[in-house]
Amino acid sequence: MGGVSVIRLFNHYIHRRLLLQVLFDYGLIVSAVMAAMVVGRQHSEFLLSMTATHGLSLATCTFVINIASGFYQQTHNRSFTESLARAGLAALFALPLAYAMFSLLPVEVGSPAFLPLAAMSAVAAVIVHRVYAAHAGKHARARSRILVLGSGPAAKLVGETLRASDPSAEIVGYFPAPNEQQVAVPPSQMLSGHSLAAAALNAGVSEIVVAVTERRGGNMPLRDLLDCKIKGIRVSDISTHFEKTLGKLRLDYVNAGWLIFGDGFDQGFFRTAVKRLFDILSAAVLLVVSAPVMLVTMLLIRMESPGPVFYRQQRVGLNGESFDVVKFRSMRNDAEKDGKPRWATAADDRITKVGRVIRKLRIDELPQLFNVLKGEMSIVGPRPERPFFVEKLTQEIPYYAVRHSIKPGVTGWAQVRYHYGATVEDSQEKLQFDLYYVKNHTLFLDLLILFETVAVVLTGKGAR
Repeated sequence: MGGVSVIRLFNHYIHRRLLLQVLFDYGLIVSAVMAAMVVGRQHSEFLLSMTATHGLSLATCTFVINIASGFYQQTHNRSFTESLARAGLAALFALPLAYAMFSLLPVEVGSPAFLPLAAMSAVAAVIVHRVYAAHAGKHARARSRILVLGSGPAAKLVGETLRASDPSAEIVGYFPAPNEQQVAVPPSQMLSGHSLAAAALNAGVSEIVVAVTERRGGNMPLRDLLDCKIKGIRVSDISTHFEKTLGKLRLDYVNAGWLIFGDGFDQGFFRTAVKRLFDILSAAVLLVVSAPVMLVTMLLIRMESPGPVFYRQQRVGLNGESFDVVKFRSMRNDAEKDGKPRWATAADDRITKVGRVIRKLRIDELPQLFNVLKGEMSIVGPRPERPFFVEKLTQEIPYYAVRHSIKPGVTGWAQVRYHYGATVEDSQEKLQFDLYYVKNHTLFLDLLILFETVAVVLTGKGAR
């Protein structure tokens, strides 16, 4: 029976293979540093401190660079040439970093170049392995065998999302639910058998996804599902399936009962206190590090066009309360001279030349760190919207107000997972990611989002 391809770690769903990849990369670099120190006959105390500081630091930097290069994305249709190009870009940043970190150490391990070369070799091995892992043995990987209960449009959609997003998942077939009115799955993919439990056991499945939208009138074989669960087969409903597979809550398959009685939405005192401490420390560090960039940006804005350097605008925050967000001005001073709010578009003629650059690199967002220190925003959270749009979207999109149960963020799960939204449809799509974050947010997920934000900044993905 195949293994489960997705596991839950600190409330966040992660592909098991991705977790193993990250652990392998960390282990390889830390082991290489430790081995180099052992060969150089260093004292055990220095060996441990070197491994704990420089080894883990280099592994973390390589991890961030690999994220920025897209090596940890669940993309299974990337060409080998594209992977080589990404590897070259990663090596361009990672190898000089490894050399710099270990060439300045006040120690002698064999020849002066021995330790830096060992660190660079470990980083190169990780990058080469990332290319190898992305293309070698795709069909030989351990695959989780999934049976879909249902044969209607919902079941068909489950199959499509699995094939598109999870290369380690194998759909063994669809088992029709009793009394289904509409069939959308080809007959050749339907499983036969006198019971769901028998079909699941015969097919050796590891998970059953319940994709039956109508659950009244005897449409749910509850006894069979219980038998499957007792025999060690995981049973997931369609809402949980989309949550763990796509990292979002699909509004068309979410209901209030699932949100109320399911887990998540932990807004307790401890989580709130940890998040606030994380916000203060992160904002302070980022302000210090980005101070030179902010000063240059202020000068360039002042030189290009008349008007203030900073742009203040009312946004909706925690519990629907309004506050003034602070950003670098990236548009002309008369951008909304008619007084009518407008979303920014891909080729917005209101954006200045400097504004286009700082928006692409997300530099215009840096002053929001002052909002974080004031407690109006978090480092990570849903994007704050203007009251005009909030009122409109709350009326048109279900559960939109749920995103205001936590503070808005400078960056967020929706920002790194979806491009800039400029329509109601875009807002609905981003809300599905925001709901996932509100339901599952932890410090662990905040850190992952910050790492992915680095990739967004370096690639300019989704900027407007």
